[in-house]
Amino acid sequence: MTKPTRVTNRIRELRLSARLSQAELAQRIGVTRQTVNAIEGGKYSPSLEAAFLIARVLRRPLDEVFDYPE
Repeated sequence: MTKPTRVTNRIRELRLSARLSQAELAQRIGVTRQTVNAIEGGKYSPSLEAAFLIARVLRRPLDEVFDYPE
């Protein structure tokens, strides 16, 4: 069983605002739709490179997309 990550994100909210499906976002950043689903659900932390790509596609600063609680 995979341990959930403490990293939180607003990907779903921002992705829907941008009118992107999980599959479209996945294609733009070079991962599978299942990976986007796992990241959105907090089951998987993206690589730093993938996090930057997600933020770039969503046209938001990294810290508006992802958060790590203290």
